[in-house]
Amino acid sequence: MGKREVAFVHLHTYRDRHGKPRAYYKPNGSKGIPLPLPVGSPEFLLAYAKAVEGEKLVRTKAKTPTVKDTFRDLLRLYLGSALYSKLSPSSKRNYRVILEKFCEKYGDRPVSQFSRKHASAILAKLSATPEAANTLMKRLRLLLNFAVDIGMIPSNPMVGMKGYKSDGEGYHDWTEDEIAQFIARHPLGTKAYLALMLMLSTGQRRSDAVRMGWGDVANGMIRVRQQKTGTPLLIPIIPALKAALGDLPKDAPTFLMTEYGRPYSAAGFGNWMRDRCDEAGLTNCSSHGLRKACARRLAEAGCTHHEIKAITGHKTDAEVRRYTAKADQVLLAHSAFEKLQDTTKNPKSANPR
Repeated sequence: MGKREVAFVHLHTYRDRHGKPRAYYKPNGSKGIPLPLPVGSPEFLLAYAKAVEGEKLVRTKAKTPTVKDTFRDLLRLYLGSALYSKLSPSSKRNYRVILEKFCEKYGDRPVSQFSRKHASAILAKLSATPEAANTLMKRLRLLLNFAVDIGMIPSNPMVGMKGYKSDGEGYHDWTEDEIAQFIARHPLGTKAYLALMLMLSTGQRRSDAVRMGWGDVANGMIRVRQQKTGTPLLIPIIPALKAALGDLPKDAPTFLMTEYGRPYSAAGFGNWMRDRCDEAGLTNCSSHGLRKACARRLAEAGCTHHEIKAITGHKTDAEVRRYTAKADQVLLAHSAFEKLQDTTKNPKSANPR
């Protein structure tokens, strides 16, 4: 029985113009790889095996999807980044919803070709709702900063871009009349009253209010670590809040509990509070507006911006001013007229002796 001949796939052998034998490993459409002769020798077998493995590696890499240059690909990378993972749950949800909505329309646009002109044109379509336009601008600016960090683009075209002037003031700031109207419908002893006082007396977001419990109370203070910013705070329990807490069970995980005996989620509490406001005939009021009302009350009491920040956890005076602009104006107006009255009662001579 004769020796069985081995078939080598993609092996091409021939004699060149000088009559010298040649051997190449050459898959279809690929550049040939020269192999040593004779065919079947140890040197040939080793070189042939390396050529086959190299061709498989090239083919595998060709099938591997590469990072593209579109906003949809950029968003996918951002949502999987450490930068995004460090955000609070509420911020993650907010950022993702806004950016995914943007990508529904513009996800196939190349990031490298996105200019300030393109950003202005997109934001201009939202000019009727300036708050929405400004929010999108902030999220896109952050996304493009991430694109710079990962080397997708050399610079952010939206740096320094100014937003639209808003006629609105964000969440409605509860007036004292509205607070009284809510209490008339939900008096002391009701869960709605407790919710009102918990937010109005601490100035915290609903995401922090729903997590407060007796385990956070010590020496007449409530300990808070803000979920959104991580800011630690110690807030005194004022008499009105102490009365609202009353005889709440000490073993409950939080002050505010659902009808099923569980702590509220921030969104669930917001919806529940929305219904309580509607019951009181306060359709313009919301839970977040109580944070503004707390800051307003502090400003009207003559608190400095530093003192207000110690309660609300705001980082800058500009943030506080957004919450207390009306109160500051009223205080300054009263102060101005008091000075005017003092001058009227004690006029100064134009030609003092």
